[in-house]
Amino acid sequence: MSARTPFPLRPLTTALATLALAATGTLALHPSPAHAAACNGYVGLTFDDGPSSHTAALLNSLKQNGLRATMFNEGQYAAAYPAQVKAQVDAGMWVGNHSYTHPHLTQLGQAQIDSELSRTQTAIAAAGGGTPKLFRPPYGETNATVRTVEAKYGLTEIIWDVDSQDWNGAGTDAIVAAAGRLTNGQVILMHDWATNTLAAVPRIAQQLAARGLCAGRISPQTGRAVAP
Repeated sequence: MSARTPFPLRPLTTALATLALAATGTLALHPSPAHAAACNGYVGLTFDDGPSSHTAALLNSLKQNGLRATMFNEGQYAAAYPAQVKAQVDAGMWVGNHSYTHPHLTQLGQAQIDSELSRTQTAIAAAGGGTPKLFRPPYGETNATVRTVEAKYGLTEIIWDVDSQDWNGAGTDAIVAAAGRLTNGQVILMHDWATNTLAAVPRIAQQLAARGLCAGRISPQTGRAVAP
């Protein structure tokens, strides 16, 4: 057998050293250009009125389609379905406060508004959803008194830029079209219980990807969708 090495040692040694450095974190491996350019912007997908018996199916669809969303939960349902609140978090979703009983807050006094928000903070935390930083007033109705109570609990008010109209019987095509109007940083209103919205999720995911948009979290500082 020849004593000559059948292949050059230097390239192999260099390759092994590179792998070793990467494994220890000493060398940063750059993501592929395709991966780096995948997100040209972020949008906030939001689902109100949960958790419910519909939540598991919605979470499965979101996960299967690589989407994350903010779930604005009602306190009464967080108390009734605590396992679903924990499932939301385990699925990578963010949990927000949507009042306890979904009243018209602008028609209530400050003490009643306080009760709606504080009980929901407690119910969500007790269910494993953490302490919400985001609040969506029912019907998008707000005033100075509502905002005063929000500030007391460190909550940022989140309305929406695009209304999917799923609460109003919008069909799947219309919901997908509504999501198609989202631009970087914007937030869309959808609902946990809407079957047409559940059907729209895969198409929304495809559409966002085609436009270079990714599902992001909603910043408590700005109220806009940002990178997770």
